[in-house]
Amino acid sequence: MNKLVASVGLAALGASSVQAADVEGTTATLPKPWSVSATLRGFYDDNLNTSVEGTPKQDVFGFEVSPALTWQWASPQTHISLGYIYSFKYYDHTPSGQTEKYDQTHSFSAALEHAFSERHQLVAGDSFVIGQEPDFLRAGNSMATFQRIPGSNMRNYGSIAFKEQFSRLFGIEIGYNNAFYDYSQKNGSADAPSAAGTLNRIEHTIHLDGRWTIQPETIGIFGYQFRWADYTANEEIGAVFDPVLDDVRFIHSKDRNYREHYIYLGLDHTFKPELTGSLRVGGRYIEFYNDPTGNGNGWGPYGQLNLAWTYAPESRVEVGISEDISPTDITGSSDNSDAGINNFTSSQETTVVYASIHHRITARLRGSIIGQFQNGSFNGGVFDGKTEQDYLVGLNLTYQFNPHISTEVGYNYDKLSSQIGRSFDRNRVYIGVTAGY
Repeated sequence: MNKLVASVGLAALGASSVQAADVEGTTATLPKPWSVSATLRGFYDDNLNTSVEGTPKQDVFGFEVSPALTWQWASPQTHISLGYIYSFKYYDHTPSGQTEKYDQTHSFSAALEHAFSERHQLVAGDSFVIGQEPDFLRAGNSMATFQRIPGSNMRNYGSIAFKEQFSRLFGIEIGYNNAFYDYSQKNGSADAPSAAGTLNRIEHTIHLDGRWTIQPETIGIFGYQFRWADYTANEEIGAVFDPVLDDVRFIHSKDRNYREHYIYLGLDHTFKPELTGSLRVGGRYIEFYNDPTGNGNGWGPYGQLNLAWTYAPESRVEVGISEDISPTDITGSSDNSDAGINNFTSSQETTVVYASIHHRITARLRGSIIGQFQNGSFNGGVFDGKTEQDYLVGLNLTYQFNPHISTEVGYNYDKLSSQIGRSFDRNRVYIGVTAGY
C-alpha cells in the first residue's frame, strides 16, 4: 500500500508536490546496474506559501535543476538498490519565511531483498529526505500538516521484515519500522507553537503476522502491531485552564506521546499474476500516557485495502484506502476558563483514499494521474470533532524522443477544505526536459 505514497513523495522533487511522474519501480527496469540523469524544469505556482483563503497569495515563476543517480545489484538470491535525487529550485520572488529565492531538496533511498532459502526471506529499506513540501516529508499514507514549511526539514523512514515459512500451510512475518521527523522551524511558544514543537518525533512500529495459506493464491493474516510515538522537541505547544489547579497549565511536545496496540485480520490474494489485492481490518487501542486528562485514550478502527493491476505493458492502476489515527500540527488548546476546555488536540482520525494510473499511450508517449483524498477529524481541544478534507491531484505527460532524452508537461492541484479556518487551494504547472544515461 505504501508504494503509491513513496511514488507521490518522490515526485515532490519536481515542480510539484504530487507530480504524476512514473517514479516507482524504475530501478527494476534499468538495462544496466547504474543510471544517471538530469532534469531541467520551468514552473509556475499560484500559491507557493499555501496562504489561507482571504489572505494575499504569492505566485511565483521559477526553474528547477534535478540530477539523479541510481544503482542496483542482483544475484539469484539478493537484490540491492540505491538512489539519490537532488533538486534546486529558484523562484522569482522570495518565499515567505526564507531569506533566499531558492530551495534545495534531497532524497536518498536504499532497498535490500534477500532469500536465505525458499522458506526464509528478508526485506529491508530506508528513505531519507530533506524538503519543504508536506507530502514529500510524510512516511505513511496520511499527512500531519498541509502547509509548505520552509527550511531543511528532515524525515527518515526505515523498515525491515523477516518471513519464515514453517510448513506448506503456515508461516510468520515479523517486522520493525522507524520514522524520524526533524523540522527546522523551532523555538515556538504556547501562543505560537513551532513546526518542530508539534511534529518532531520518533515513531517505532513492530508487527507480528501469522500467515495461513488458505489456497495457493490466498493468504490469511492474523496480526498484532505495536506503535510508540515519542515527541522530541521539548517545547511549549499550548496552554489550557486546569480546573483542578485553578490555574493555567502549559502543554509540551511530550504530552502528545502515545502507545498504540493493533489487532487485525487480513487477506493477501492474487486474482491473477497481473492483479493482486491486500486487506487488513481490525481495531486499535491508544494511550496518551503523558496527558493527565486521558484525552484521546480509547479504541478506534483500523483498516487498509489495496488493489494493483498491471493491465498492459508499462500500464498500471493502483487504488487503496486506509483508516487510522495520525499526528497533526494543530494543538487546539485554550487557557480561557470560560471555554470549559481543559485538554488539547492530541491527534486526528484520518481516512485516506488514493489512486494512480500510469499508462503507455504510444511507444513513446506516457501519461499518468495520481490522486489522493484525506479526511481528518480532530481529537480533543477546542477543535474536537472538527474536520478537514485535503485533495491532491497530479497529471503528467512524458514523451521519450530516444532512450536518453525525454520531455514532460504536468499540472497539479491542491485544495484544503477546513472547518477551523485554514482552507486554501494551489495550482501548479510545469514543463521540462530530462537527459539520462
